Amino acid sequence: MSLKLYNSLTRREENFEPVEPGKVRMYCCGVTVYDYCHLGHARSYIVWDTVRRYLISRGYQVRYVQNFTDIDDKILNRAREQNSSMEEVSERFIKEYFVDMDRLNIMRADEYPRATHTLNGITRLIHELEQKGYAYPAGGDVYYTVRKFADYGKLSGRKFEEMDAGASGRLTDDSEEQKKQDPFDFALWKGAKEGEPFWESPWGNGRPGWHIECSAMVRQCLGETIDIHCGGADLIFPHHENEIAQSEAVTGQSLAKYWMHNGFVTVNAEKMSKSLGNFTTIRELLEWLEPMALRLFVLMAQYRKPIDFTDDAIASARNGWTTLKEGLSFGYQYGNQWGWQLEPINDLNLLESDAVQQFTDAMDNDFNTAIALGVLFELAKELRREKNIVEHGGKIETPGEVLNQKWLTLVKLAGVLGLEISPEVDTQETTEGLSDGEIEELIAQRKAARNAKNFAESDRVRDLLKSQGITLIDQKDGTTIWRKN
Repeated sequence: MSLKLYNSLTRREENFEPVEPGKVRMYCCGVTVYDYCHLGHARSYIVWDTVRRYLISRGYQVRYVQNFTDIDDKILNRAREQNSSMEEVSERFIKEYFVDMDRLNIMRADEYPRATHTLNGITRLIHELEQKGYAYPAGGDVYYTVRKFADYGKLSGRKFEEMDAGASGRLTDDSEEQKKQDPFDFALWKGAKEGEPFWESPWGNGRPGWHIECSAMVRQCLGETIDIHCGGADLIFPHHENEIAQSEAVTGQSLAKYWMHNGFVTVNAEKMSKSLGNFTTIRELLEWLEPMALRLFVLMAQYRKPIDFTDDAIASARNGWTTLKEGLSFGYQYGNQWGWQLEPINDLNLLESDAVQQFTDAMDNDFNTAIALGVLFELAKELRREKNIVEHGGKIETPGEVLNQKWLTLVKLAGVLGLEISPEVDTQETTEGLSDGEIEELIAQRKAARNAKNFAESDRVRDLLKSQGITLIDQKDGTTIWRKN
């Protein structure tokens, strides 16, 4: 089965065929850095991180670019509120962005262009639009002539009579509206206002409009036609529609072969907003919710479907992560003692074929993580059953090599979804000063004491290990296994 994805531009599922075989150029619209990231950001960036991870697992060489919008009215307003500067606000929240995304196990992009670092590319693009008759200056501003672009509306499906005048997607004032030749035109360059930062340009001092920034950054980092352009569904109109109009008017080529958009997030069936009191930042969520449980919550729905943040949904994600975590930890807890292969295996042909096939079928079907997770849960439940047998002194009937393969399969497939635990939790060389070898030596001493019926010494050794966080499990065959708590 070939990989199929839903293309927002054509409104249908299509076989994925990159522009250049074996390589994928992917651009994701990033955050405007004036505040902490919220639950909606978590969904979007977890989704696109997972798509990227899966493409890599399929053997593609992926170049992933995600921008920072560091010029914006919201940033300037926040700077005024805090008696700070645009640069200081941007730098602070870029750092905070990475703190949140690292905790959610989101891979770093190959490049993070910023609007302030792309001014040459932005002014060049505006100049080319002006030369081709798609842009006009007006009182220090420059506007895009929307009606001249014949394909305007092809992504959103909107007709002019269905659009709101002023497709900027950002705040405008009456003076800007009066400068436009048509109410639907949007700003490419905004003339400087008193007290605001500005840059020099052929049209006077000012700063770029929101949409032109992404068009210029895509072109500068990835070229004129990329494979995947992605973002939240709220960006389809006007932002992505305007990107297409700007870029394609200059290049005469498609900006992106595939457009992908993730669904909305609601909180108890209501739109998330500060006015409703249900606005939740990632930072606040992770004070009481494990990062991997939040990641699992997002992946429990197919990326294009809306998700509702409710107590029941979070309880389900927590329970699901407990199951996966127990399965993932099994090999780290006991594998060394049983001589297991613990290094991850990247060759899917060496893993459990049925599970790999079911997982691949689900992900090839427009990245259906909801079904793919079902494969992980089955593997984790099998391993958890075996773990319970061990910890209650029973004898495992499944051959060790079979269990090892199931565990390696779970680790690999969960990793493709970015669901991981730290091996150091259970395989660290020392625990409160005891190495694995020292633990084995003490267990041997305890066994010798028991054989000599010196039960006081046997109990002393057990209590010593217990004080160091080591639990001993005596098996029916006379062997003893241990695990670190």
